[in-house]
Amino acid sequence: MSSARPHYTNRQFPPYSYVPGAAPHPVSDPAGHMFGKTHETPLPLVPESWQQSPDYLYGIDLLNHGYYWEAHEAWETLWLVAGRQGRVADFLKGLIKLAAAGVKAREGNSRGVERHCLRAIDLLQSVQTRPGAPRNYCGVNLPAVIEQVSELARNASAGLTEPDAHLLLDIWIRLAERRR
Repeated sequence: MSSARPHYTNRQFPPYSYVPGAAPHPVSDPAGHMFGKTHETPLPLVPESWQQSPDYLYGIDLLNHGYYWEAHEAWETLWLVAGRQGRVADFLKGLIKLAAAGVKAREGNSRGVERHCLRAIDLLQSVQTRPGAPRNYCGVNLPAVIEQVSELARNASAGLTEPDAHLLLDIWIRLAERRR
């Protein structure tokens, strides 16, 4: 297994990873990288054909490459399309909370990191423990990610110092092999 971070889409990354207070707000500031752009409503994420969801895969790419706020936004649109409840919605909300933990890590907010990680764990475990849940849900190895997020929560509860903030969220997701 390569240690290189995977890239699952051909979409370009934004010019910066938004951190509140450190850069223009992507949507509300005229200098923001998403200002004035309209986005089509994505098709729902279907667990059996997750490989066909470019918006989901782009969210994974964004998280994997440190665009935490942007990953949160990408998954939130899918969460809304999923109706905000149910297995798919809980899975997406777990990923959203993981991305939110990344934003909090960049801000140096250890309590925020811990809080979002613990919520992500709860949501991802609820997906994993439902009857018939596969080990790889939408390509994500849930037990492995839950363990990584648990470690992040433990590290955050010990407190963050500025040099540790970026290391704390050195988490990324390798999806299961894509079937054609």
